[in-house]
Amino acid sequence: MSEGALQAEIAGLIRETGPIGIDRYMALCLAHPVHGYYRTRDPLGPRGDFTTAPEISQMFGELIGVWIALVREAMGAPARLNLIELGPGRGTLMSDALRALGSAARGARFDLHLVETSPTLQAAQGAALRAHAPTWHADIETLPEGPAIVVANEFFDCLPVRQFQRTASGWCERVVGLDGDRLAFGLAPESATEITASAPEGVLMTVPGAGLDLMRRLARRLATQGGALLAIDYGHARPGFGDTLQALARHAFVDPLADPGGADLTAHVDFSALGRAASAEGAALHGPIDQRDFLCAMGLDARAERLKAKADAAQAAAIDAARARLTDPGRRGMGSLFKVMGVAAPGLPLPALG
Repeated sequence: MSEGALQAEIAGLIRETGPIGIDRYMALCLAHPVHGYYRTRDPLGPRGDFTTAPEISQMFGELIGVWIALVREAMGAPARLNLIELGPGRGTLMSDALRALGSAARGARFDLHLVETSPTLQAAQGAALRAHAPTWHADIETLPEGPAIVVANEFFDCLPVRQFQRTASGWCERVVGLDGDRLAFGLAPESATEITASAPEGVLMTVPGAGLDLMRRLARRLATQGGALLAIDYGHARPGFGDTLQALARHAFVDPLADPGGADLTAHVDFSALGRAASAEGAALHGPIDQRDFLCAMGLDARAERLKAKADAAQAAAIDAARARLTDPGRRGMGSLFKVMGVAAPGLPLPALG
């Protein structure tokens, strides 16, 4: 990609049609067919821009595999079941999960479906999961009918959001416009009548429109066809205000407007809003709980000790460091910032989530 190509295109669009919403800006930055962030690179790992839990330790994916096996048992142990992952990264999580399923759900057949739009990541997933013959989808609409178990790890955070700021005249949508030749945040001049929340002037509200739409569709499917969704992401369990839009490049926070298409754009997941959307479609809500509590309930400590029993001193130290990073509640850990939520057909119990 030529440097600044997407920025020039967005600036031209704004000059022609006026400022654009945060949701459209995010969609262009992440999914532009030529210059989009996920179209042009593998963003994961030390050489990329961020590291996800499956890349930290095999234990993460293995415990999700155990969770899948337990949910399958609760569903009556069907001999064949759709297994779906949304945004599978390099395929690391699913590879580890399927290895665990080989022991925890012997004889079960899973039809693997991956929802992914990045050609680069599809290639990595194909290499990691070739033995399992995955089928790729650009959207959930093409997924096959029938009961399914769906995994979404760090997926909802990268879906486009809208933002609104409380002003003296009401809630006004936050937009991306131009300050000379530079992209700049601003506010739409008219009030947004669909936002009715009470808040002090100056407060910012983030509305996960794309995430809510996707959750409604998934919950409707699960409520009518059976199965469960496991959503793991960083975010908040209770409604709140504030600006959580952020950009990451080379493992550091950067200006979200500085390099469109060159940095990952995300927003903290509003689990409360997603849960309400799921419940409204007739699905049962489980959680959210902290990632630390979920992994510990699924047997993280025992799994770490089994791995350490066959490890040398350096490997054992690495296992302990990975366990700490997955569960510590502080800034260096993922234990409390990341939440785990389940959505399921009514009456289907979900392990670790109540």
